Amino acid sequence: MNSSAPLPNTLPLPAPSRDSVDALVIAGELSGDEHAAKMVASAISRSASLNIVALGGPNLKEAGAEMILDMMPYSVIGFVEALKRYSKFKELRDAIVDWIMEHRPKVVCFVDYPGLNLRIAQALADRGVTRKSGGSIRLLFYISPQVWVWKAKRRFKMAKLLDSLGVIFPFEVESFADTTLETRFVGHPFLAGDHELPAVYDADGPLLMLPGSRAGAISRIAPLMFQSLKTLAKTRSEIRATCIYANESLKELLMSLVSGDNDLRDRIDFVPNNSIVQASCVLTSSGTMSLNCALAGIPGAVVYRVHPLTYVFGRMLVKIPYIGIANILLDTPMYPEFIQGSAKPEILAREIEICLQDEKRIQETRELSGKLRSILDKPAKGGPGNWLLEYVTES
Repeated sequence: MNSSAPLPNTLPLPAPSRDSVDALVIAGELSGDEHAAKMVASAISRSASLNIVALGGPNLKEAGAEMILDMMPYSVIGFVEALKRYSKFKELRDAIVDWIMEHRPKVVCFVDYPGLNLRIAQALADRGVTRKSGGSIRLLFYISPQVWVWKAKRRFKMAKLLDSLGVIFPFEVESFADTTLETRFVGHPFLAGDHELPAVYDADGPLLMLPGSRAGAISRIAPLMFQSLKTLAKTRSEIRATCIYANESLKELLMSLVSGDNDLRDRIDFVPNNSIVQASCVLTSSGTMSLNCALAGIPGAVVYRVHPLTYVFGRMLVKIPYIGIANILLDTPMYPEFIQGSAKPEILAREIEICLQDEKRIQETRELSGKLRSILDKPAKGGPGNWLLEYVTES
């Protein structure tokens, strides 16, 4: 689906197949769908009769949730892109609230995607059906909005609406210490016992390209990555690349960007995001996979472009020095960041060359990867599946 394509007409939402719903899980984009799926699978493994309904993507469905809406077409990036589709998102929000009012799940678990999810939480509170507004429905939020990056006062609104917050970075507990919200570190999904990192460092491997999982981002970021490969090929005729795609429509978009260049098309292998890939270095957007690569110790750089107005608004609101999550956690540029106008093919090609040749850079990346793992160590009280099940059984 491209960024300007109309959203599917899938409303109103269908009724669940069973009368009693233990939990409704709402995940609005691919990374949230992936993380939520692990939570749901873990909870169901502990209680096979658990009835979980979901608005999400293919991973939640595979994990055992009953899917009532594919949310992946609603995934957008940036303020401007979301504003263009305001009426559709309002229609979606109203439909979700109506569904919850009719079917009354014991728990609603929001996963990331705060722009929509916190509006739903507020609408439910306004109707008096949540625990904190006098009703019976518990509201959980898994994977916190980054209040430590921007909109810090949002944490007080969350405390008024939510019953519990499950965070994936240990320092986030402290971010909510001045609120009444029960906040629990439930572990990072990438360090879960059954998680296999999808990228592995191999000094002889190809360049890995991760342009994102949203059409708008891909349209701006992928061409820069492809042109940097073309530039590098002038001096490294053997260079090859692997490009990850999230679904078939995004694969078609990526393929269309190289359709007129036979040399580029022949140098790039397009593989689905459920593959295990080897890589000598990586060019990545600031999304979820960038942290996977950092944990795997793959040298690389962050490449990022958004709509110019989105960037202007972001610079006004965001007060931290980095956008890459590994860089933020480490407070150092493990992955140098090339943003907006600084992201140019010739600059990126030089950066790839350094990642391939500089032994000091390779060793520093390996050391920083180890520090990152220590920061994201496992929680003491069990993972997100335990957390979800605890609130379902208490309801």
